[in-house]
Amino acid sequence: MSHGLNIRKGAELDFLSLGALVHRLDPGIIPFRKATECQIHVSGGEFNVAANLSDCFGLKTGVASAMSDYPIGDLIAERVRAMGVKPFYKHFKHDGVTGPNMAAVYSDRGFGVRAPVVFYNRSNEAAAQLKVGDFDWKKIFAGGVKWVHSGGIFAALSPTTAPLAAEMMREAKAAGAITSFDLNFREKLWKISGGNERAVEIISTIVENVDVLVGNEEDLQKGLGIPGPEVAAKSKLDPSVFFGMIDNVVKKHPHVKVVATTLREVHATNRHSWSAVAWIDGKTYTAPTAELDVIDRVGGGDGFAAGFIYGLLSGVTPDEAIKLGWAHGALLTTFPGDTTMATLDQVRAFAQGGSARIQR
Repeated sequence: MSHGLNIRKGAELDFLSLGALVHRLDPGIIPFRKATECQIHVSGGEFNVAANLSDCFGLKTGVASAMSDYPIGDLIAERVRAMGVKPFYKHFKHDGVTGPNMAAVYSDRGFGVRAPVVFYNRSNEAAAQLKVGDFDWKKIFAGGVKWVHSGGIFAALSPTTAPLAAEMMREAKAAGAITSFDLNFREKLWKISGGNERAVEIISTIVENVDVLVGNEEDLQKGLGIPGPEVAAKSKLDPSVFFGMIDNVVKKHPHVKVVATTLREVHATNRHSWSAVAWIDGKTYTAPTAELDVIDRVGGGDGFAAGFIYGLLSGVTPDEAIKLGWAHGALLTTFPGDTTMATLDQVRAFAQGGSARIQR
């Protein structure tokens, strides 16, 4: 089955992503203003995909990121190792007072009618200081890399991060890798670095070397500056609106071969209807719809991206690839934290229409 992607055979790394590593402080269902304790999850939209592909799908993955040398950096580096991801760090010396820091994300899960809340402390963030020339891509790609990934969160961090992502995509294409970009449009992040107009301008410099885009309608509109759909969606699960926008995406970026996203209808914080859609080399594919009981929704989209990328890399049909992404993303919402705790068998069983019957 064609997906229009020419995946190289031999390579030292299956997958490499570029992004900020963060730690998320999670007091569970308690709002932060009343919290007395919390769990620490290591995360980062781009890292999550590498971690999922390594830990659940068994691929050889790496992450290029900033590492600040102090205890929080050590904690993060330990989790990166635990997920089996090979690090390529630009090290920063922490001054013990003001940084540079590893970003903190604060979130409570909400419950029922109360929505989750997410806010950041990214002041003096090490990853925001990353710039063109900080990584020796020729050396990193020397042993071969099949797939290279970054995202809109990293691109928004500072005036220097997007040019670095653009540099990586250019070098990756020259080295024969497939490139993907998760638009992950975060209004709060772009607001402080030039707003929506700058976002479109900046992102297009990255996307000109990207084969695979991940993003929903809002991501496509705000991240790529694509006009909104003509028709109003009947529901959040109606794929026709997303498919209706693809023509404009491909008109603006004709080299893009794949566009995919999750579809999520939030009934209550812990009840979601969940599906996924993909446009692959001119054809459209839709995953089934599952009713999810959600423990922690953070990371579900990265869970989808990982399963979908695994499918494309492993050469299954596009139909199966989107189901693997959909199944893994669904499973990810049943675990606390941002990265996977699923096994490949569980993902495959669910992708094939498995149920939640007890496995004895």
